[in-house]
Amino acid sequence: MKRSRLPMLAVLPVVVLSTVVASSAAGSQFLHWKDGSLLPSLGADENASARLTASAGEDGGRAPAAPSPPTGAAPRGVHVEKPWKPGMPEWGVQIYWEDSARNTDAEVRRRARQKAEYIIGLHGNSVSLSFPFYTKGKASNEVFAGPNTPTPAHLAIVLRVFHDAGLRVTMRPLLDEKALKPPKDGWRGNIEPAGRSAWFAAYTKLLQPYAALAELHQVASFVIGAELNSLESDPGWNGLVAALRKDYRGELTYDANWDNFVSGPVKVPATSIGLDAYFPVKVPDSASVATLVDGWNKWLDKKSTGPMPEVVLAEAGIGAMDGAYQAPGDFYNKRAVNENVQANWYRAVCKVVVDRTMEGVYWWSLNFDDDPYAAPGEGISRLNFAGRPKTEKAIRDCFGSAYAGPGTARQH
Repeated sequence: MKRSRLPMLAVLPVVVLSTVVASSAAGSQFLHWKDGSLLPSLGADENASARLTASAGEDGGRAPAAPSPPTGAAPRGVHVEKPWKPGMPEWGVQIYWEDSARNTDAEVRRRARQKAEYIIGLHGNSVSLSFPFYTKGKASNEVFAGPNTPTPAHLAIVLRVFHDAGLRVTMRPLLDEKALKPPKDGWRGNIEPAGRSAWFAAYTKLLQPYAALAELHQVASFVIGAELNSLESDPGWNGLVAALRKDYRGELTYDANWDNFVSGPVKVPATSIGLDAYFPVKVPDSASVATLVDGWNKWLDKKSTGPMPEVVLAEAGIGAMDGAYQAPGDFYNKRAVNENVQANWYRAVCKVVVDRTMEGVYWWSLNFDDDPYAAPGEGISRLNFAGRPKTEKAIRDCFGSAYAGPGTARQH
C-alpha cells in the first residue's frame, strides 16, 4: 500500500544502526557480560551476539558500552490470557514507529507498556512492529537507517516489554517512501535500483543486525521485505535469506501487496508470505457487512477458492471516512469521518479470516507515539483505529471470538 508519514530529514549511513548495541535477556536464557566485551553472550547460541559485536565495530565505529538488561519491562498484571501457539490465530495490531533521538529509554518503555496494555485489552495476542528505513530515490542502490529508524537499544526495550506481556512479536523493517515522492511519482512497489546486486548487498547489510536482535529476543517472525513488487522475482533474495539464516532461526516472512498476491505466485524464498490486504470494493458507504465479504471473496478467489490456512493478513485496514471502500489503503485523503465505514470493514475482514480458515490479521495501524486511549484528532490518519469506539468494538468482537485458528494445517 502506498503510504508515507513524515518528510525525510537528514540521512545517516548504515553504520549508525550497527554502532548502537542492545542487550536483554532472551526468554529464560541468561545473558553474560565478560570484561571488555561490548555485548552479552547468550548461553544457548552466541552466533547472534557475535554478529552484533562484529557490526558494532564496522567502519571504525565506536560502540557504547552495553547497558544493563532492562527490568520490570511489562506492566504488572498485564499479560495475554492465552499466549499464541502454532495453530492458533494471530490476532494482532501493526504498530508503526518512527523513533527520535529525543526519546529517552524511560519514555520508550512507557509507550511500549501502554501499547501492550491496549492490544491485550482488545483481546489481541500478537503485535507487529513496523519501522522505517530509507533510500535516496527510485533508482538508488542505497538503503540505510535514518534519524527515525529505531536504534537497536530502543528496539530491545520494546521487544522485551512485548515479550514479557506474552505477545507474539513480528519485527518489520519497512521502506519509507518520502524520497519516492508518492502518491503520484512512485512508491516502494516500483523502485528500480540501477544495480540490483548492489541494492541487495546494501539491504542485506542493513537487515543483519536486526535479524541478530530478533534472535536474541525470541521474535517469532522477521519480515525480510514488504510490498517490493518490482523486486519479487529477483535472485538476490536467495543470498539475503542465506545471510539472515546465519543469525535468525525464526520465521522469515515476506509481505506481498494485494495486487501481486492475487495475480500469481510471489517468488520470494521466505518461510511464509503475508498479505497486505487493501482490496477495493466498489460499493456505497451503506453496504452491509455481507456485501463487503462478497467483495473480498471475489478478489481472493483469483488466488484460491476455499480455505487459506497458510495466509495471514499482515496488514488490513481502511480509513474511517466517506467513500473509503473504493480505496481502503488511501493514506493521503482526509474526507469526512465515517466510523461506520471502518467498523463494518473490520467486521467483514474478520469474517473472511474465519470463513477462509486464515492464520489471522494485523490491523493497520497504531502509531507508537500516539495515545491509543485518546480520541483521534483531525490531523490523524483516517486509517488509524485507536480511539474510535465502534471500530475498537469490532476488533474486540473479532479477537474475542471462538475461532480456534487454522490448526496444524500451517506450521511455523
